[in-house]
Amino acid sequence: MPRPRSIAPAELYEYPAHLRDTVSAMPGGPGVYLLFGAAGAPLYIGKSVNLRARLLSHLRTPEEARLLRQTRSIEVRPTAGEVGALLLESRLIKELQPLYNKRLRKSRRLSSIALCEEGIDIVDTTAAAATRPLYGLFRSRRAATESLCELADEHGLCLALLGLERPSGRACFRHQIGKCRGACVGHESPGEHRQRLSEALANWKVEHWPHPAAIALYERHDELEAFHVINQWHYLGSFPSLAAAREAPSRPPASFDADSYRILVRPIMAPTVPIIELGS
Repeated sequence: MPRPRSIAPAELYEYPAHLRDTVSAMPGGPGVYLLFGAAGAPLYIGKSVNLRARLLSHLRTPEEARLLRQTRSIEVRPTAGEVGALLLESRLIKELQPLYNKRLRKSRRLSSIALCEEGIDIVDTTAAAATRPLYGLFRSRRAATESLCELADEHGLCLALLGLERPSGRACFRHQIGKCRGACVGHESPGEHRQRLSEALANWKVEHWPHPAAIALYERHDELEAFHVINQWHYLGSFPSLAAAREAPSRPPASFDADSYRILVRPIMAPTVPIIELGS
Protein backbone atom coordinates (compact mmCIF):
# COMPACT_ATOMS: atom_id res chain seq x y z
CA MET A 1 0.00 0.00 0.00
CA PRO A 2 1.54 3.35 -1.00
CA ARG A 3 2.43 5.75 1.77
CA PRO A 4 0.55 9.08 1.89
CA ARG A 5 2.40 11.78 0.01
CA SER A 6 3.82 14.46 2.28
CA ILE A 7 3.03 18.04 1.38
CA ALA A 8 5.88 20.51 1.07
CA PRO A 9 5.44 23.91 2.79
CA ALA A 10 5.48 25.74 -0.56
CA GLU A 11 2.64 23.55 -1.85
CA LEU A 12 0.73 23.87 1.44
CA TYR A 13 0.31 27.61 0.91
CA GLU A 14 -0.29 27.53 -2.83
CA TYR A 15 -3.87 28.29 -3.83
CA PRO A 16 -5.48 25.16 -5.33
CA ALA A 17 -5.40 25.43 -9.12
CA HIS A 18 -9.02 24.33 -9.58
CA LEU A 19 -10.24 27.28 -7.46
CA ARG A 20 -8.06 30.11 -8.75
CA ASP A 21 -10.27 31.29 -11.61
CA THR A 22 -13.38 31.10 -9.42
CA VAL A 23 -11.86 33.20 -6.65
CA SER A 24 -10.38 35.74 -9.07
CA ALA A 25 -13.89 36.38 -10.41
CA MET A 26 -15.42 36.86 -6.97
CA PRO A 27 -16.95 40.25 -6.07
CA GLY A 28 -15.02 42.50 -3.72
CA GLY A 29 -17.97 43.61 -1.62
CA PRO A 30 -19.68 42.22 1.50
CA GLY A 31 -21.42 38.88 1.64
CA VAL A 32 -21.30 35.22 2.57
CA TYR A 33 -19.22 32.47 0.97
CA LEU A 34 -19.88 28.73 1.02
CA LEU A 35 -17.23 26.06 0.48
CA PHE A 36 -18.46 22.70 -0.80
CA GLY A 37 -16.59 19.40 -0.88
CA ALA A 38 -17.14 16.14 -2.71
CA ALA A 39 -20.74 15.45 -3.77
CA GLY A 40 -21.69 19.00 -2.80
CA ALA A 41 -21.29 18.49 0.94
CA PRO A 42 -21.10 21.85 2.74
CA LEU A 43 -17.71 22.23 4.41
CA TYR A 44 -17.60 25.79 5.67
CA ILE A 45 -19.59 29.04 5.59
CA GLY A 46 -18.03 32.42 6.30
CA LYS A 47 -18.72 36.11 5.85
CA SER A 48 -16.63 39.12 4.94
CA VAL A 49 -16.91 42.77 3.97
CA ASN A 50 -14.66 41.89 1.00
CA LEU A 51 -15.39 38.41 -0.33
CA ARG A 52 -12.54 38.19 -2.82
CA ALA A 53 -9.92 39.35 -0.31
CA ARG A 54 -11.21 36.98 2.37
CA LEU A 55 -11.18 33.96 0.08
CA LEU A 56 -7.66 34.77 -1.10
CA SER A 57 -6.54 35.00 2.54
CA HIS A 58 -7.76 31.47 3.33
CA LEU A 59 -4.17 30.24 3.36
CA ARG A 60 -3.10 31.84 6.63
CA THR A 61 -2.88 28.58 8.57
CA PRO A 62 -2.31 24.90 7.75
CA GLU A 63 -5.92 24.21 8.76
CA GLU A 64 -7.27 26.71 6.24
CA ALA A 65 -4.98 25.32 3.55
CA ARG A 66 -6.28 21.79 4.21
CA LEU A 67 -9.86 23.08 4.00
CA LEU A 68 -9.20 24.58 0.57
CA ARG A 69 -7.66 21.35 -0.70
CA GLN A 70 -10.92 19.58 0.22
CA THR A 71 -13.04 22.26 -1.46
CA ARG A 72 -14.46 21.40 -4.87
CA SER A 73 -16.61 24.49 -5.45
CA ILE A 74 -17.29 27.93 -3.94
CA GLU A 75 -20.54 29.84 -3.89
CA VAL A 76 -20.94 33.45 -2.82
CA ARG A 77 -24.05 35.39 -1.82
CA PRO A 78 -23.43 39.15 -1.90
CA THR A 79 -25.17 41.31 0.71
CA ALA A 80 -25.77 45.03 1.04
CA GLY A 81 -23.56 45.32 4.12
CA GLU A 82 -21.88 43.66 7.07
CA VAL A 83 -25.04 43.31 9.18
CA GLY A 84 -26.77 41.44 6.37
CA ALA A 85 -23.71 39.20 5.96
CA LEU A 86 -23.70 38.31 9.67
CA LEU A 87 -27.42 37.54 9.69
CA LEU A 88 -27.23 35.45 6.51
CA GLU A 89 -24.16 33.57 7.73
CA SER A 90 -25.92 32.65 10.99
CA ARG A 91 -29.04 31.43 9.17
CA LEU A 92 -27.18 29.39 6.54
CA ILE A 93 -24.96 27.67 9.08
CA LYS A 94 -28.02 26.50 11.02
CA GLU A 95 -29.77 25.36 7.83
CA LEU A 96 -26.85 23.60 6.09
CA GLN A 97 -24.84 22.37 9.12
CA PRO A 98 -21.40 22.66 7.43
CA LEU A 99 -18.74 20.31 8.70
CA TYR A 100 -16.22 22.87 9.91
CA ASN A 101 -18.52 25.48 11.45
CA LYS A 102 -18.88 24.70 15.14
CA ARG A 103 -19.91 27.97 16.77
CA LEU A 104 -23.28 28.64 15.10
CA ARG A 105 -24.36 25.19 13.93
CA LYS A 106 -27.26 25.04 16.37
CA SER A 107 -29.58 27.57 17.95
CA ARG A 108 -27.96 27.98 21.31
CA ARG A 109 -30.02 27.33 24.42
CA LEU A 110 -28.31 29.87 26.62
CA SER A 111 -29.20 30.66 30.21
CA SER A 112 -29.73 34.08 31.76
CA ILE A 113 -30.49 35.47 35.19
CA ALA A 114 -33.83 37.16 35.95
CA LEU A 115 -34.93 38.84 39.17
CA CYS A 116 -37.98 37.45 40.95
CA GLU A 117 -39.64 37.86 44.35
CA GLU A 118 -37.67 34.93 45.78
CA GLY A 119 -34.33 36.39 44.64
CA ILE A 120 -33.16 35.22 41.25
CA ASP A 121 -34.35 32.82 38.60
CA ILE A 122 -32.07 31.16 36.05
CA VAL A 123 -34.02 30.92 32.82
CA ASP A 124 -33.58 29.43 29.38
CA THR A 125 -33.23 32.36 26.99
CA THR A 126 -35.16 30.47 24.28
CA ALA A 127 -38.20 30.34 26.58
CA ALA A 128 -37.88 33.67 28.39
CA ALA A 129 -40.38 36.40 27.52
CA ALA A 130 -38.78 38.98 25.26
CA THR A 131 -39.79 41.89 27.51
CA ARG A 132 -38.48 40.36 30.74
CA PRO A 133 -35.23 41.92 32.02
CA LEU A 134 -32.40 39.43 31.66
CA TYR A 135 -28.81 39.46 32.88
CA GLY A 136 -25.94 37.65 31.21
CA LEU A 137 -25.85 35.01 28.47
CA PHE A 138 -24.35 31.76 29.79
CA ARG A 139 -23.67 28.40 28.11
CA SER A 140 -25.63 26.50 30.78
CA ARG A 141 -27.51 26.82 34.07
CA ARG A 142 -24.37 25.61 35.82
CA ALA A 143 -22.24 28.34 34.26
CA ALA A 144 -24.83 30.94 35.26
CA THR A 145 -24.89 29.64 38.84
CA GLU A 146 -21.10 29.59 39.12
CA SER A 147 -20.83 33.16 37.79
CA LEU A 148 -23.55 34.31 40.16
CA CYS A 149 -21.74 32.76 43.15
CA GLU A 150 -18.57 34.63 42.18
CA LEU A 151 -20.56 37.86 41.87
CA ALA A 152 -22.16 37.24 45.29
CA ASP A 153 -18.76 36.78 46.93
CA GLU A 154 -17.44 39.92 45.26
CA HIS A 155 -20.36 42.07 46.48
CA GLY A 156 -21.10 40.42 49.83
CA LEU A 157 -24.46 39.02 48.75
CA CYS A 158 -26.17 36.14 50.53
CA LEU A 159 -26.67 32.92 48.57
CA ALA A 160 -29.64 32.02 50.78
CA LEU A 161 -31.47 35.23 49.86
CA LEU A 162 -30.58 34.63 46.21
CA GLY A 163 -32.23 31.21 46.41
CA LEU A 164 -29.00 29.34 45.70
CA GLU A 165 -28.82 27.86 49.21
CA ARG A 166 -31.55 26.67 51.55
CA PRO A 167 -32.14 29.18 54.40
CA SER A 168 -31.08 27.74 57.77
CA GLY A 169 -32.39 30.42 60.11
CA ARG A 170 -28.86 31.32 61.16
CA ALA A 171 -25.78 32.93 59.64
CA CYS A 172 -24.82 31.30 56.36
CA PHE A 173 -21.39 29.80 55.85
CA ARG A 174 -20.24 32.71 53.67
CA HIS A 175 -21.14 35.18 56.41
CA GLN A 176 -19.01 33.17 58.82
CA ILE A 177 -15.99 33.50 56.51
CA GLY A 178 -16.64 37.17 55.75
CA LYS A 179 -18.05 36.91 52.23
CA CYS A 180 -21.70 37.71 53.04
CA ARG A 181 -22.60 41.03 54.69
CA GLY A 182 -25.23 39.33 56.85
CA ALA A 183 -28.57 39.81 55.13
CA CYS A 184 -29.33 36.26 56.28
CA VAL A 185 -29.21 37.42 59.95
CA GLY A 186 -30.77 40.84 59.56
CA HIS A 187 -27.66 42.99 59.18
CA GLU A 188 -29.35 44.52 56.16
CA SER A 189 -32.96 44.44 54.98
CA PRO A 190 -34.13 42.28 52.07
CA GLY A 191 -34.82 45.52 50.18
CA GLU A 192 -31.27 46.76 50.67
CA HIS A 193 -29.90 43.37 49.63
CA ARG A 194 -32.06 43.35 46.51
CA GLN A 195 -30.92 46.85 45.60
CA ARG A 196 -27.28 45.82 45.88
CA LEU A 197 -28.03 42.74 43.79
CA SER A 198 -29.54 44.92 41.04
CA GLU A 199 -26.49 47.18 41.07
CA ALA A 200 -24.13 44.20 40.93
CA LEU A 201 -25.97 42.74 37.95
CA ALA A 202 -26.09 46.03 36.02
CA ASN A 203 -23.01 45.29 33.88
CA TRP A 204 -24.54 41.97 32.81
CA LYS A 205 -27.85 43.42 31.68
CA VAL A 206 -29.18 42.23 28.35
CA GLU A 207 -30.28 45.41 26.61
CA HIS A 208 -34.02 46.03 26.56
CA TRP A 209 -35.51 46.41 23.10
CA PRO A 210 -35.30 50.20 22.60
CA HIS A 211 -38.05 50.68 20.02
CA PRO A 212 -41.85 50.66 20.35
CA ALA A 213 -42.28 48.18 17.50
CA ALA A 214 -40.40 46.65 14.57
CA ILE A 215 -37.60 48.49 12.78
CA ALA A 216 -35.71 48.10 9.53
CA LEU A 217 -31.93 48.38 9.35
CA TYR A 218 -30.98 49.83 5.97
CA GLU A 219 -27.81 48.83 4.11
CA ARG A 220 -26.60 49.53 0.60
CA HIS A 221 -23.57 48.45 -1.41
CA ASP A 222 -23.37 49.57 -5.03
CA GLU A 223 -26.80 48.78 -6.47
CA LEU A 224 -27.76 46.23 -3.80
CA GLU A 225 -30.15 47.48 -1.10
CA ALA A 226 -31.55 45.62 1.90
CA PHE A 227 -34.00 46.41 4.69
CA HIS A 228 -33.47 43.99 7.59
CA VAL A 229 -36.65 43.74 9.68
CA ILE A 230 -36.00 43.35 13.42
CA ASN A 231 -38.38 43.23 16.38
CA GLN A 232 -37.57 42.41 20.03
CA TRP A 233 -34.07 41.36 18.86
CA HIS A 234 -35.55 38.79 16.43
CA TYR A 235 -34.39 38.90 12.82
CA LEU A 236 -37.55 38.56 10.71
CA GLY A 237 -36.09 38.73 7.21
CA SER A 238 -34.40 41.01 4.67
CA PHE A 239 -36.30 42.78 1.92
CA PRO A 240 -35.27 44.67 -1.24
CA SER A 241 -37.47 47.72 -0.60
CA LEU A 242 -38.96 49.67 2.29
CA ALA A 243 -42.46 48.95 0.98
CA ALA A 244 -41.79 45.21 1.15
CA ALA A 245 -40.32 45.58 4.65
CA ARG A 246 -43.43 47.43 5.84
CA GLU A 247 -45.68 44.67 4.51
CA ALA A 248 -43.68 41.85 6.09
CA PRO A 249 -45.03 40.11 9.22
CA SER A 250 -43.35 41.88 12.15
CA ARG A 251 -44.64 40.07 15.22
CA PRO A 252 -41.71 38.30 16.94
CA PRO A 253 -41.83 34.95 18.74
CA ALA A 254 -42.29 35.14 22.51
CA SER A 255 -38.77 33.82 23.18
CA PHE A 256 -35.47 35.68 23.26
CA ASP A 257 -33.14 35.14 20.28
CA ALA A 258 -29.59 35.16 21.68
CA ASP A 259 -27.83 34.77 18.31
CA SER A 260 -29.68 37.71 16.74
CA TYR A 261 -29.12 39.76 19.88
CA ARG A 262 -25.35 39.31 19.74
CA ILE A 263 -25.26 40.29 16.07
CA LEU A 264 -27.64 43.24 16.37
CA VAL A 265 -27.02 44.83 19.77
CA ARG A 266 -24.14 47.01 18.60
CA PRO A 267 -25.60 48.33 15.32
CA ILE A 268 -28.93 49.07 17.08
CA MET A 269 -27.77 50.48 20.43
CA ALA A 270 -24.95 52.55 18.89
CA PRO A 271 -26.36 52.85 15.37
CA THR A 272 -23.86 52.04 12.66
CA VAL A 273 -26.52 51.86 9.92
CA PRO A 274 -29.72 53.85 9.34
CA ILE A 275 -32.72 52.69 11.41
CA ILE A 276 -36.25 53.10 10.10
CA GLU A 277 -39.23 52.77 12.48
CA LEU A 278 -41.86 50.52 10.93
CA GLY A 279 -44.65 51.17 13.43
CA SER A 280 -47.02 48.66 15.02
